[in-house]
Parts: sequence; C-alpha cells; structure tokens
Amino acid sequence: AELACATCHLIFEKDAYDKLDEKDPEEDDMLDMAFDLTDTSRLGCQITVREDMSGMKVTIPDDGY
Repeated sequence: AELACATCHLIFEKDAYDKLDEKDPEEDDMLDMAFDLTDTSRLGCQITVREDMSGMKVTIPDDGY
C-alpha cells in the first residue's frame, strides 16, 4: 500500500469496478504510468479485499516484457 509504482496494476470487470472504494488522486497519478490503462484500472495495493468480493475476476495486464 505504498503507492510508489504501478506494478500491481489490475483491470476489473465493470460491475466489480463499480463496487470498489473511490480512488485517491495519488492512485490516478500512479495509474498514468501503467501499461494498457483502461477505465476500470486500479492498483491492487490500494484495494481492500472484502468478503463480498468472492468470485470477482480481474485481469493482470501484459506489461510488454
């Protein structure tokens, strides 16, 4: 939860993304450095996992390497 890079970039399905807590402006700044950024991108280190997220699917984008 250091918010120091974008290596934990995840892409959420729209319905799952809509259930997440709001992003901080600092997370948006870090996401600007992420590869394959989408409208449903988040940094995994900023997501608090809750029991109601069971079964939620996310995509780990190809970082180009």
